[in-house]
Amino acid sequence: MKPTPAAPPADVSRRNFLKASAAFGAFAFLPSRMLWGAGTPNEKVRLACIGIGNRGKANINNIAQNEICEIVALCDVDLQGEHTAEIQKNFPKARKFSDFRKLFDEMADQIDAVLISTPDHSHFSITMLAMSLGKHVYVEKPLAHTFGQVERLMDLAQRSGVVTQMGNQGHSGANYFQFKAWTEAGFIKDVTRITAHMNNKRRWHGWGQDVTAYPQHPVPAGMDWDLWMDYAPEHPFSDKLHPAEWRSWFDYGSGAFGDWGPHILDTCHEFLHLGLPQKISAVKREGANEFVFPQASTIKFAFPKRGDMPKCDITWYDGTENIPEVEAEYGKLEKDPATGKTSRAPVEIKKPGKIIYSKDLVFQGGSHEDYLKILPYEKYMDMRRHLPRFPQKNSNHYLNFLRACKGEEQSRSPFSVSGPLTQVFNLGCIAQRLGGTLKFSRTDKRITNNKLANALLDPAPRKGWEQYYRL
Repeated sequence: MKPTPAAPPADVSRRNFLKASAAFGAFAFLPSRMLWGAGTPNEKVRLACIGIGNRGKANINNIAQNEICEIVALCDVDLQGEHTAEIQKNFPKARKFSDFRKLFDEMADQIDAVLISTPDHSHFSITMLAMSLGKHVYVEKPLAHTFGQVERLMDLAQRSGVVTQMGNQGHSGANYFQFKAWTEAGFIKDVTRITAHMNNKRRWHGWGQDVTAYPQHPVPAGMDWDLWMDYAPEHPFSDKLHPAEWRSWFDYGSGAFGDWGPHILDTCHEFLHLGLPQKISAVKREGANEFVFPQASTIKFAFPKRGDMPKCDITWYDGTENIPEVEAEYGKLEKDPATGKTSRAPVEIKKPGKIIYSKDLVFQGGSHEDYLKILPYEKYMDMRRHLPRFPQKNSNHYLNFLRACKGEEQSRSPFSVSGPLTQVFNLGCIAQRLGGTLKFSRTDKRITNNKLANALLDPAPRKGWEQYYRL
């Protein structure tokens, strides 16, 4: 999947010189202070934030609570939008930019790390440029919009040596430490299937199935629409894309799977060493549309044996009524007060959540940091005193990243971990888009039975965005 390096452009400005050098894999990455020779334990991480509305606002407010963080720059293509006003007001000393390229041109020597909270399709370009300049990066999930983009991000992260973190916040929560301890103790083992689901109403439910073309509305004052589109195909501005609807569309978002999968399947993927699937099947696509994600979908992934771990299937369900069934034997025993008879109640399905089936035990969990529990309930009660213990007080995802920048901790969701996880979502989104069964070669990293699907692994960028693929 790695592109052939291209010849450097003639422009030898500071940023383009770095890009040109990176194309040959030979440039010295600019060191942030946190390679942290000139720093002290009390020194703050100087952070630039790109994408400052909606999810960006939440990320910035959360990371800024840490006293070792200093917000020095804010960047958004829509600085006049109401959704970006609060953050601009909260951080009046931070310099403002509407173009991330100008931010790096003017402030590369004044920032140590970058927080990227833009829409899915624009993560890649910003992250590649930041890493090429030696900046540590925290990137919202999913890591990137296409399989090939993720491949390049992992490669440059390794070459640059910067700290990386994907924003699946639960990967620093209780479920992370529980799953890690329980697998290391051999308590979670021989997992053969997992069901995962997100059944809350999504933005495109109720209208996405009827779309026949991209709508068009006037571009808001001060909005740089061309920059917003980034590498992706060009479409007219509409309020069905910006500021919060882009997730609905194949060309820009990743649907419910790419949005919530990182919060539900992250620990399963890492600690069960799942890697990439060898087959992806679109079992159900309700209200399928060539532009917008289905109203409901069921996607099945087949993972092969890994060492002494057995084959494992993951089945993903989204849609408000598309809820997985759970076998009656795992329900809680309840006594009917009228008859005195005992029977099993249906398992309560968490929304969103997962059920993990192993040879000996069945586990149920929710999303983010939610603990796993054993089904049925009485088995959990019998075993609870003997369950492996795990640490309860740990840095959260934002503080973990900041401390990693300072060399004090290891980031918990680096691109080496979150990259392959994101590629599972990239593959699933292609199946949701095209339907059918896709056969995937884990060795060659290509889809072998569908040319269009294989092309969607790494589509060519829009003209003017090729340089980020060469870093």
